[in-house]
Amino acid sequence: MDKLDQSLLAALSENSAASTTRIARKLGVARSTIQSRIERLEANGVIDGYTIKLGPGFDPGRIRATVLVMVEPQYSLDVVQNLRKIAAVEKANTTSGRFDLVLQVATPTPSDLDDVLDRIGAVKGVNDMESLIHLSTKFDRMARAT
Repeated sequence: MDKLDQSLLAALSENSAASTTRIARKLGVARSTIQSRIERLEANGVIDGYTIKLGPGFDPGRIRATVLVMVEPQYSLDVVQNLRKIAAVEKANTTSGRFDLVLQVATPTPSDLDDVLDRIGAVKGVNDMESLIHLSTKFDRMARAT
């Protein structure tokens, strides 16, 4: 992967809906070059798909929390499979340190968040957990600049 591929990935990360013409103009290369690079990156599994990032205007009333989860090692796969069934769990990452998983959770109300935390805690293999409710966002480097 060369510098152009890295610049292309950065441009797509910023706005995956940008046209190949717009990206080509931005990077100073031909549109056909960008198209063939995208196709190659997709074929090689570097680009696995495209998505959107919902902004705070989508549903500003949601309660967001980070949930740190300690898991019994023999239940790791089962815990992840069971957490995947809880729609409010938007994202799960493994981590090093005292906790094994970091979850991103979003619910419409504090009561719903309480219920989701109870459901997470009831999953067989979850030893301990700690929740951190998000109060406000001071900045978000992953949000698309306007």
